[in-house]
Amino acid sequence: MLEYHVTARRIDSHGSEARTKEARIVLDTDMAGRDDAFNPAEMLLASLAACMLKGAERVVPMLDFKLRDMNITLHGIRQDSPPMMVRIDYEIVVDTDETDQRLELLHRNLRKYGTISNTLAEAMELVGSIRRKD
Repeated sequence: MLEYHVTARRIDSHGSEARTKEARIVLDTDMAGRDDAFNPAEMLLASLAACMLKGAERVVPMLDFKLRDMNITLHGIRQDSPPMMVRIDYEIVVDTDETDQRLELLHRNLRKYGTISNTLAEAMELVGSIRRKD
């Protein structure tokens, strides 16, 4: 089993920070919100995107998939009572000359072998698509 370690601390009423290894992320924990940091829901979406991007780095060589670029757009839906994310929609846009079948193979691998995507899919509706860059 792999294990992860993150620490987080309140800086002041406007923000906090999380740390792991040599990395630091500023967190939006201000009740009024702030534009220069991710709030907790945005961090969840970013975590899913990072999982898929890292998954691509893992499976692209195994599939011998020719990938020039990849972008992911995510949209989360949160209910108020009780407060929780109930759905995440995403679109993966890939710059590639691979066939549609190979594009779907990449998508299946990203969904099947992603730690965060598997975790979130068990907890909420996770709906997404993959397409070739125009």
